[in-house]
Amino acid sequence: MFKVSDPVSTAPAVFATELQRQVYETFARLGIPFERVDTDPGLTMDDCRHIDAKIGVRIVKTLFLCNRQQTDFYLYVTTDDKPFVTRDFCSSLGIARVSFAPANKLWELTGVEVGATTILSAVLPQSSGVRLIMDAGVAASEWFACTDGTPTCFVKISTHDLLKILIPATGHDITII
Repeated sequence: MFKVSDPVSTAPAVFATELQRQVYETFARLGIPFERVDTDPGLTMDDCRHIDAKIGVRIVKTLFLCNRQQTDFYLYVTTDDKPFVTRDFCSSLGIARVSFAPANKLWELTGVEVGATTILSAVLPQSSGVRLIMDAGVAASEWFACTDGTPTCFVKISTHDLLKILIPATGHDITII
C-alpha cells in the first residue's frame, strides 16, 4: 500500500534538500498558506492518484525541457492526463524543437532529482535562466499541487498565490499556453 500522511500545514521538521528548505522559508516570508503530505516516493502518475485523494486536488505534471544545444531550458507545468506534444508546445512558444533535458542539468538548474521536478524550483537563484511555462488549464484551477522538491512530500497552495505572489517574488515571469 502506498503511504500518504494526513495533510498538515507546517514545514517538515528536517529538510531533505536546500530547495525544500527554501520553499518553506519562501512560503513563510510571503505569507502563503499551504497543506502538505508526506508520502512514499511518488514517482509515477499512479502514485500521484493516492496523493490526489488525500490532498484533495490533482498533482500536476512538470517537465524539464531544453533545446538541442542545451542553452535554453523550460519547466512546463501541465495536467497529469495531458499528453506532451512537442510540436504543439514549440508552436505555442514560437521556438525550435525541444526534448527532455538531461538529469545533470535538472539538478544543476532546479535543485531536484528526476521524480521531484517542480515549478517551486523558481525560488533558487540558479533557476533564473529557466523559463516557466504553464498549461492554461492548470493556471485556471483554484488549487495547485506539486512536489516540494522531494519525491516524498507534496504541497498544495492556491494557484492565485503561486501565480500572483510566489512567482513574481522570485523574479521569474511565467508564460501561460
